[in-house]
Amino acid sequence: MLNFDILFDRGESPAVKHPAFARYGQLGFPEQPEQRPWIYSNFVQSLDGITSLLGRHFAGGDISQSAEDRWLMDLLRAHADAVLTGATTLLDERRARGADSRGIVFRVVDPEIQDLRRQLGLGQERNLIVTGHGKLPWRELKLFDGGQIEPGIVTTELGAKNLGELPSHPLLVVAGAGPEIDLPLAMRKLREEFNVRRLLCEGGPTLYGSLARADLVDEKFVTVSPVETGQLVPQEQERLKSETAPVLLRPTIFGGTGFTKQQATWWRWMSCRKVGDHEFNRYRRRRSQ
Repeated sequence: MLNFDILFDRGESPAVKHPAFARYGQLGFPEQPEQRPWIYSNFVQSLDGITSLLGRHFAGGDISQSAEDRWLMDLLRAHADAVLTGATTLLDERRARGADSRGIVFRVVDPEIQDLRRQLGLGQERNLIVTGHGKLPWRELKLFDGGQIEPGIVTTELGAKNLGELPSHPLLVVAGAGPEIDLPLAMRKLREEFNVRRLLCEGGPTLYGSLARADLVDEKFVTVSPVETGQLVPQEQERLKSETAPVLLRPTIFGGTGFTKQQATWWRWMSCRKVGDHEFNRYRRRRSQ
């Protein structure tokens, strides 16, 4: 892997000194809000703003094709008390791996960055899966076996009923009657009841869009890959069995209903790095003082 070329960086200094920062440069975070976690997201997109090709090559790695982007994912995970992921993203990862797959666990794999996490004083990694309706086959997913990470589910009262009796180790956050989650309430519970101070959203676009519409996203890390894909899925592309619609549009970072001109959110460009032709950006939400 190559080192990141720092074009500019206005971020905070790291909380600890560690050799893992030598490749990337400084990475620190501001003080967390008292009432909820500091929420940051991480996505890769094509030059034309696409985050997934869909089909069997739907993952962000198929767009980035960058070892540095995968390494940065570990670095960002190392600073988070929990990683937040939508149930659809988790199940898509499973489907893409075949009928016998039990899905994946979203965790830090680089040993040096694992050590950085320990130096930061953070405990066991957590994966929080978001499902409003609770129709999640958790018994079939290795994420809920326990051991590697602490699993958790963010859901509603309706979703909790549909999930059935969970084993003792998953963390459970219930917010709202259902089927839609009361995200501000869920975030308050994560902060107050489970001491989640920094929360990393890894998608998908529907979850990110819901958090953004609730004005809960504080920062976003965006990798721009030097590839152009187009939004309309070509007919010759191999599809997953779930992709039955004759016309499929590839997603962007922000899924669901957007904003009007008057409601649109603005961001401050915090840092920019490059490796080869890949660009790595950090943005922070502009808020009224």
